[in-house]
Amino acid sequence: MAVYLDDKNHVKQLLEGDQRAFDSFFNENFARLFRFASARMPDDPQAVTDVVQVTLTKAVRNLHTYRAESALFTWLCAICRNELCDWLARNGRYQEHIVLTEDYPEVQAAVDSYHAPDSSTPEQHFRRVEKIRLIQVALDRLPPKYGDVLEWKYVEGHSTQEISERLKLGTEATQSLLARAKRAFADVYSAMTTTLESDELVQP
Repeated sequence: MAVYLDDKNHVKQLLEGDQRAFDSFFNENFARLFRFASARMPDDPQAVTDVVQVTLTKAVRNLHTYRAESALFTWLCAICRNELCDWLARNGRYQEHIVLTEDYPEVQAAVDSYHAPDSSTPEQHFRRVEKIRLIQVALDRLPPKYGDVLEWKYVEGHSTQEISERLKLGTEATQSLLARAKRAFADVYSAMTTTLESDELVQP
């Protein structure tokens, strides 16, 4: 299992109360987490700011639990994702999160429904919101590594080369991992939408 030594040392400095380490921690991660959260709540920058601040506060309180088995930013994203879910649940909203895997027809349909203008009728609006919810559920069901590479590639906008360096993998291995992750997402999402459509057909 990979150990992220630089991140481990950084956390060690934080736990020792190193002020420069804290400054670096907040300066390096606030903007990145803001972009990460904005991809899920693009219409509410104040809420995004609040979520990111809570994320960093909770992270600092729980630094002793960080084992450096994933990158520090990945660990922060996991905390941020939970905070986003909590915020959206408290405010009665769905988590809108899309991965642009346009090379799979099922996911292209999801992308199209996500970016379509809001429908005029209540029924059409409900169906669009339900599809967006299914996208998030499908993403949450992926293995963590698949979720990570899809986040890095399609939400954070990192290149395949940058992801390769982060994972310490060759470019071909990273491309293969991305392909498997996209295929897994397409399979899960397709199965879920098929089940939903079947349930709708049997309803009286």
